Amino acid sequence: MTDDLDAVAALHDPVRRALYDYVVAQGRAVGRNEAAQEAGVSRTLAAFHLDKLAEAGLLEIDFMRLTEARPGPGGGRPAKVYRRASAARKVTLPHRDYEQLAALLAEVVHDLAADERAMAVAAAAGERLHEPGGWLATLRERGYEPYADGDRVRLRNCPFRQVAEAEPLLVCAMNLALCKGIAGGDADAELDPRPGECCVSFSKNNTR
Repeated sequence: MTDDLDAVAALHDPVRRALYDYVVAQGRAVGRNEAAQEAGVSRTLAAFHLDKLAEAGLLEIDFMRLTEARPGPGGGRPAKVYRRASAARKVTLPHRDYEQLAALLAEVVHDLAADERAMAVAAAAGERLHEPGGWLATLRERGYEPYADGDRVRLRNCPFRQVAEAEPLLVCAMNLALCKGIAGGDADAELDPRPGECCVSFSKNNTR
């Protein structure tokens, strides 16, 4: 809990939050120069805040070449880059463990062979959330982090990742039903898993 509080506190600074939001939104490794330019700050200041975010466990650090090798000493040396940390952060006071309860309920659904009923409930919940033309905003509000990828809309984040790792078939099927309900007739949702992202993607037909 203390580590999670420290991580949230690290985002209080507006420059640090802007850098974090930018790195997360890219879905790839981001260098210091790029992050600094986007946030409108110096490279030195960006490096300081990015390293602080990494110390708080919100970003992970790697090294890679961002440009072609240059002649001379140091040419082509790998640069420090940042990407979102894989570990999830959650703060509730006092502590609540909703993920554990969700995992237990998923086990019950599985044991009772009530998968179809669970998907029907998820679909109904999605339909209640549907707003014509506003499905992308609803997905953003619920933490899916949608982004355009060619002719599709993909989701960088799975809000149910911890439970999905324990009960992937049930949770992914329910998530698909929920997403179909949210999109309504504005887009077609289908299972389209990619490493590190949500298992659902959408056609971009009729997106606004």
